[in-house]
Amino acid sequence: MKVLVTGSSKGIGKKIAQKFLSYGHEVVGIDISEQTVYSKKYTHIVCDVRSKDLPEIDDVEILINNAGVQNSGYDIDVNLKGAINVTEKYGVRKGIKSIVFIASASAQTGSEFPEYAASKGGLVTYMKNVAMRIAEYGATANSVSPGGVLTELNDHIIKDPKLWAKVMDETPLKKWASAEEIAAWVYFVAVTNKSMTAKDIIIDNGESAKSNFIW
Repeated sequence: MKVLVTGSSKGIGKKIAQKFLSYGHEVVGIDISEQTVYSKKYTHIVCDVRSKDLPEIDDVEILINNAGVQNSGYDIDVNLKGAINVTEKYGVRKGIKSIVFIASASAQTGSEFPEYAASKGGLVTYMKNVAMRIAEYGATANSVSPGGVLTELNDHIIKDPKLWAKVMDETPLKKWASAEEIAAWVYFVAVTNKSMTAKDIIIDNGESAKSNFIW
C-alpha cells in the first residue's frame, strides 16, 4: 500500500517509515528536514505541514500524522492545524484505508506544556471527527498516544539521573517505550486493525493510571 508519513526524518516518524518499508509498502515522507530514510520504495519531500501549497501525492491509502513540535510557540499551528491541513488534502477521500494520528498521553491527562497538551487534545477530538467522515469509505481513523519515549527529544530527562528518577516514580512499569515499539503499535492500528475506529490508544507504561493515594 501507499503510505504517507509526516515528520519522517527523525524520532518516531522515522521508525514508522522504516517499519512500513520493512513490510514492503511504498512510503512517502514529508518533513521540514532533509532525507534520513533510504529505500527504493521511499520518496522524501521537504515541506512544512502548515503549507497552503502542499505537494500533490496521489492515491494515499494510509496516512500517518506524526509531525509535531513541543513547547515551540507554535505547537497548535503544527501539531493540530498542520495535521488538519494534511488530512483534509490526502486523507478524507475515496481510496483511503486508514489514518493514524500521533497524539500524546497528555491529551488525556493535561500534564504537559499548555499549548502542547491543548494541541494533542484537539488532535484526538479531530481524529474522532475524521473517523465519522471516512467511515463511508470503509476506512478507520485512530490515534496512538505515547507517554515517555526514548528519543533524542527527551535526552535532557533520560540523561539526568535526578529527573529520570522522578519520572520513574510516576511510571508503574519503570520504563519508557522505544520509538520502535510505538512504530509497531502504529503499524498494527493502521494495517492489522480493521474494526477499531475513533479510538485513542494510550501507551505510557501506566503513568496516566497512577494514583498517589495517601491513607
